[in-house]
Amino acid sequence: MSKYTFSYKKWLMPLVALALFIGLAMAVMQKPQAPEVTFTTLDGRKISMSSLRGKTVLVNFWATDCPGCIKEMPTLIETYKKYKDKNFEVIAVAMPYDPPAQVLNYSQEKALPFAVMHDGFGEMVKAFGKVNLTPTAFVYDPQGRRLQKVIGELDFPKLHELIEQQAP
Repeated sequence: MSKYTFSYKKWLMPLVALALFIGLAMAVMQKPQAPEVTFTTLDGRKISMSSLRGKTVLVNFWATDCPGCIKEMPTLIETYKKYKDKNFEVIAVAMPYDPPAQVLNYSQEKALPFAVMHDGFGEMVKAFGKVNLTPTAFVYDPQGRRLQKVIGELDFPKLHELIEQQAP
């Protein structure tokens, strides 16, 4: 065995460990991208995630029988109205089990000012990582990178701060 073979083996394991560490660090630091989906709103409009680039986007999974969802809806409406002119968009996705007529009725009664869709076939639930709890919200930056995932009611002061950080 030559002295070069011994030296090579001596450094191989630390180099492999370092490469794995760097790869793991880069994976953790990269923010997940928004799924490439197209929402079909209750009024028939089609909104693709890619068309929302340049805006901070909140995708909110909710249900009409979810107490936390109903509780946070007035503040979500206020937040949308406050920031809509600052490149902020909300897409409210009603869960597949929610009766479509109930979603439509609630949306009209409360005059929801943002896009609302009913995920009748569960396509959005799957695309966003098998969402099964409501409320669940995803916040994306103007480049489509996920900034935050919130399961449960939103912390609105924190959300407002996040939106303001992204505003042009």
